Amino acid sequence: MSSSSVLGQAAARLVIAGTMGPTVHDVHAWRLKVVDGLIEVHADPERFRAMGDPAGRGLHISCGAALVNLRLAAAQIGRDAVVRLLPDAARPAVLATVRLAAGRHKVNKDDRLLYAATLTPFPARRSPVGTPPSLPVVNVLAEAARLEGATLHLLPSADPDEPAEGPRQAVITTPGNGPAEWLRAGQALQRVLLTATTKAVAASFLYELVDVPGVGGLAEAGDVPQVALELCQALKGPVLRDDERQGHRERVG
Repeated sequence: MSSSSVLGQAAARLVIAGTMGPTVHDVHAWRLKVVDGLIEVHADPERFRAMGDPAGRGLHISCGAALVNLRLAAAQIGRDAVVRLLPDAARPAVLATVRLAAGRHKVNKDDRLLYAATLTPFPARRSPVGTPPSLPVVNVLAEAARLEGATLHLLPSADPDEPAEGPRQAVITTPGNGPAEWLRAGQALQRVLLTATTKAVAASFLYELVDVPGVGGLAEAGDVPQVALELCQALKGPVLRDDERQGHRERVG
């Protein structure tokens, strides 16, 4: 069966997955269009609120997050999703395209857990409540960001001599700053948020960044802060139960 035929059968499922994730001011300012065996991710100028963000940085970050959901949804039907960022210079509103590869993809447990976690809403500003996540858990979240071409830095505590309490602050950086990096930052953000959910870590994020105190000594030269996060181990867990995962599959299947 060709990849175009598979996409035709799964398009609705993939599009639904692409609508779930962090959004710009709670607005889905992008459209998903199925054309010629591809899903195109378009910026939606009618819904995008340019005030305070004329370059559309937040829009790109949100669309990057949607791309992760599309890829995870494709994995559930046994396909790899091939993503191209900013594929057509003549159409700058097309932020990315997604094509299903012809070969079969063997879905693994991590894919299924992350896909189930897409159902969980992510607060953009509300501080989470709990205890700081352990270093091994932070390392898992950092690996999630690395897989998307970004870096997660755990910021130093305000007072290193005091025992850590409450959420820990972190920041996602990318090597460079521009539309492609914003899209990668969004993919890293979404994978970090989904991974955090599977590890019973509560997270909130803020992408309207001006300065991030403490990141200068952690990041490589040329790295640019893109998203600030607060992370803490949730007071109750696990975040995803078997019945929640099953309910999610029934909702989007």
